[in-house]
Amino acid sequence: MASLGYLVFVIYCISLIYITIFCLTQLQLLWRYKKKGIVDVLTFDKNSEDLLPFVTIQLPIYNEQYVVVRLIDNMCRINYPKDRFEIQVLDDSDDETLEISRKKVKEYRKKGFNIELVTRETRTGYKAGALQHGLKTAKGEFIAIFDADFLPKPEFLLATIPYFQNSNIGVVQTKWEHLNQNYSLITRLQAFQLNVHFTVEQSGRQAADYLLQFNGTAGVWRKETIEDAGGWEADTLTEDLDLSIRAQLKGWTIRYLEDIGSPAELPAEMNSLKSQQFRWMKGGAETAKKMLPTVWKSSLTRKKKVHATIHLLSSTIFIFVFLVGVISVPLLFALGPLGINADYFTFFLVGLLSIAAVYYVANVQASWQDESGMRAFFKFIVMFPLFLSLSMGLSLHNSIAVLQGYIGKKSPFIRTPKFNIQGITDTFRKSNYLPEKIPFTTFLEGLLAVYFMGAIIAAIYYNDTTFIFFHLLLTFGYGAICYYSIRHLRFKNS
Repeated sequence: MASLGYLVFVIYCISLIYITIFCLTQLQLLWRYKKKGIVDVLTFDKNSEDLLPFVTIQLPIYNEQYVVVRLIDNMCRINYPKDRFEIQVLDDSDDETLEISRKKVKEYRKKGFNIELVTRETRTGYKAGALQHGLKTAKGEFIAIFDADFLPKPEFLLATIPYFQNSNIGVVQTKWEHLNQNYSLITRLQAFQLNVHFTVEQSGRQAADYLLQFNGTAGVWRKETIEDAGGWEADTLTEDLDLSIRAQLKGWTIRYLEDIGSPAELPAEMNSLKSQQFRWMKGGAETAKKMLPTVWKSSLTRKKKVHATIHLLSSTIFIFVFLVGVISVPLLFALGPLGINADYFTFFLVGLLSIAAVYYVANVQASWQDESGMRAFFKFIVMFPLFLSLSMGLSLHNSIAVLQGYIGKKSPFIRTPKFNIQGITDTFRKSNYLPEKIPFTTFLEGLLAVYFMGAIIAAIYYNDTTFIFFHLLLTFGYGAICYYSIRHLRFKNS
């Protein structure tokens, strides 16, 4: 039993060390972010419209009947000379979305827009396949890409295309903004997390001259860059991250524009969020497996290679979060017999404090500027532990995705349903895109909530509250994930 206890202790410590190192790398990006300085803003000469380059706007769509109308309407409001851009509606839908797209394209063609509907007989390669297929007939020197839930502002092209005057820049990525972040706790917590990526992470990497990533949407590619890097490939679920790495290894630069926002709809129900998370986590692992050997064989500096590795392995954090949670329960009962003082674990609080600082700056200082300082501070005090709890609750689901990515288990590209949710009065209750079956992992999440609740009861009974706050977060996190996964399924039949 002593050997088993020491094994549990070792696994727990290794997991904590990994999590702490990850948090410290985030803190290093925060330091770079705070030192980034003033970023130059480039514009076109308003008197030289005839010199504006031709742009192709690609809209990859699959079964988006609730948002396809607003998407196409919005794209046709882009403030750019009509004869200098085209719109490709890349619609692979097999439901009524396709007919809606066809009618909207016909409507805008009559109004003089250069817009076409591009369909395929089979959905080979999913989103990557659609983008690559559209590229064959794209006339633009530059390719702007938007997912179905994005509504870029009219000045988007005028604000981004000027940066390509630097011939080394192959991609311009803009910041995601959130149309419906105040819709529910689920959307608020997503915005809370995404704000970190689109401030501290992206701008911090840019300031440090590390590898960045195109986020799959709300950005513009130089067509030559896509072709030079080998084109869109569908062997991972994150074709955007994959092509980003390949392009930068070819010598191209990604320019991130934090001050240019592109509003989008956040997943409003739990199963859509889990579907999105699964694709991102599994795709990140697949891309790491595919690209890390190439990264380390490249001519990048050692510092860039190390940070590219940390970036590509970032989804792996969920495996260690899951292990720390599950193992903490038997460890609670092993510490005493092993003679280990739990106070030693306080060292690892440096990781928690580091990540708290990152989230504070990204949200309170960078994203909540319209709110008073005191209100923003107290909002953060509430949101941060809730975010930690939700992340812990997703760790089982995301760990499965990561492990599948590393072992090479293939799965289809499952798009995240959009429901045109913007205000609190909008609903997804009667949507056709809600799943009908409860995944097995949802039952496991419910069992884990009971598991950690049992640990809390045992801790109170034995008067050992070493992990009680941690177990409270885990109980709430797994319980909330399980509850909302089932509750949102029931809307289908209501």
